[in-house]
Amino acid sequence: MSMDRAITLHQPARLEIGAGSAATVGQWAIGAERTLVLTSGSVAGHVDRLGLPGQVRVFDTVPPEPDDKALATALTAAAEFKPDTIIGLGGGSVMDIAKLVACLWDGAQALIDVVGPDKIMRRLSRLAQVPTTAGTGSEAGIRALVTNSATSAKMAIESPHMRADLAVLDPELTYSVPPAVTAATGVDAMAHCVEAFTSLRAHDMIDGYARMGIGLVGRYLRRAVENGRDTEARNGMMLASYYGGICLGPVNTAAGHALAYPLGTRLHLPHGLANAIIFPHVLAFNAPARPEKTAEVMSALGLEVTPDSDQVAKRTYDFCASLGIEMQLSRHGATHDSLAGWAKEAHAIRRLMDNNPRDMSVDDVRNIFAAAF
Repeated sequence: MSMDRAITLHQPARLEIGAGSAATVGQWAIGAERTLVLTSGSVAGHVDRLGLPGQVRVFDTVPPEPDDKALATALTAAAEFKPDTIIGLGGGSVMDIAKLVACLWDGAQALIDVVGPDKIMRRLSRLAQVPTTAGTGSEAGIRALVTNSATSAKMAIESPHMRADLAVLDPELTYSVPPAVTAATGVDAMAHCVEAFTSLRAHDMIDGYARMGIGLVGRYLRRAVENGRDTEARNGMMLASYYGGICLGPVNTAAGHALAYPLGTRLHLPHGLANAIIFPHVLAFNAPARPEKTAEVMSALGLEVTPDSDQVAKRTYDFCASLGIEMQLSRHGATHDSLAGWAKEAHAIRRLMDNNPRDMSVDDVRNIFAAAF
């Protein structure tokens, strides 16, 4: 029984979910004097929906896959403004930066001081997280990822001080997300659930969240892709993403995300797309080690269950491709010459690779990249 392993589960102090729930941020923020909204240009227009009181400053230049330089720019803006309240409004990158800024803007600790678990001393500002995509589930957890600009490696920071005081899942904020992005981020949400579900560190309690998340993706992702204003489908996908975020805390992801990271840092692929491309191949690789759970995943997605790993790869690949995701690395600028280097880089991410249910060599990683090429 995986319940024999003790775990700690952190979730936001308050969760609001439903169409129009973005307006609750302003109610929650009553009394705030200086609110800093961290966002990106594409969704900055949603700030007015929050109904924020007091003095509000918007920092709208958080990039996808932010690095330490992007974080430093945001920290400088926050140090100048001295916010008592911080809002992360956007995708996972924005929410990760919001977590770090809420804890580090006074300069008492630098990023290099807090990489790893439980090194952040305190939080400086109240924190609300308002996702505008259904993928990362960053609003649910206490981790943040930042790219090292010198090495292109992902730096992971984890602290209960980064737990949100408020998380708001408003499906209306995702209406304008394009179909291809909806599809890729939705598969990323599913990958969080699947990798935790099949992990060596899987836990019975987290398996429950993973099953619910995978089931919601199977039920609602295609509908959300086909009709971006399908409120029920968008709501379902936001909840699937949130469940995936819960899975990340006490269990975390495994080889799938390790392989996706070089695609983000080297090819500059969006995080969701990188994970979607890798997902079928890692699921198939791990199938012999987790046959029953692989069958559950296939069934939840409406796919014919098979014990054949090649067929697992084909059927899940076809599922992703049918959503409009371009699944070939070669179409995204990858070259054969790059695969060996990416394989070594991914294999070295032991904090994730060591969670994988089946040992994966550098050659195995390169073969997966080749299969995805």
